[in-house]
Amino acid sequence: MNATGRLLAVVLLLLAAACSSSPDASTSPDVTVDLDGRPFRLHVPNGYDAAAKAPLVVLLHGYTSSGTEQEEYFQLTGESDRRGFLYAIPEGTVDQEKNKFWNATATCCDFYGSRVDDSGYLRRLVDTVAGKYTVDPAKVYFVGHSNGGFMALRMACDHADRVTAVVSLAGAATADPTGCKPSRPVSVLQIHGTADRTILYEGGPSTRPYPSAKATVELWRDLDGCAAGPGTSAAPIDIEPVLDGAETTVTAYSEGCRGGSRAELWTIQDGSHIPSLSPQFATSVVDFLLARSSP
Repeated sequence: MNATGRLLAVVLLLLAAACSSSPDASTSPDVTVDLDGRPFRLHVPNGYDAAAKAPLVVLLHGYTSSGTEQEEYFQLTGESDRRGFLYAIPEGTVDQEKNKFWNATATCCDFYGSRVDDSGYLRRLVDTVAGKYTVDPAKVYFVGHSNGGFMALRMACDHADRVTAVVSLAGAATADPTGCKPSRPVSVLQIHGTADRTILYEGGPSTRPYPSAKATVELWRDLDGCAAGPGTSAAPIDIEPVLDGAETTVTAYSEGCRGGSRAELWTIQDGSHIPSLSPQFATSVVDFLLARSSP
């Protein structure tokens, strides 16, 4: 390489280094927050202003998965930056098979009887973030997949004073509804594929009981005091790009619900336990959450 070529190479390397060291306008760095020896990742959105209240979204991974894998699947970080919500990504504990899990219900997924208090841990997570950042207490949300969906619904039961709304993809409510006594209304969105072979759309068998997707939403319809019949007739949406057309039907209960809450079921026709998700999934889920505010 001649002198001119070497000079050009150096200039290009310097430009590349400058580009890589400059902050990306679309993302901000995550911070690690320790809690009870179980650190969680927190994404603070670009433009965060401590003088203004920010919503908080907590993501819960599925059984055997992780927070990192769940974020790669749901892709909510971009929504956090665009829409200004704090975004926490905690990790479940590890069972005897070295699988991460949440102790959500008797059905899922503390299979080895550790009795870890994930409900209490996640409540403390909300309080910890609120102690370090300016969280809007009327806009605290949980989103989970499978075991994480079970856990999100558990949080709505146990800590309605801290939780505004939850979204569960392929999760389910507790099989014992008498154990769910929320102190105030919580909005719930259940998303479930009819071809799910892991957590069945129609509910679990007697050996592993959990309610159907429809029964899960109807439980929250009743808990929120909504009218028995769906109050809105929404058009189908397309959140699964592999399936043709707008494959997801929407059943929404909003009439008469206390405190402006609502309960919705998005049924992915022929959707699996881990459906392919279009970019519209993250946008639609966050739309549902941010439209909800606790009284």
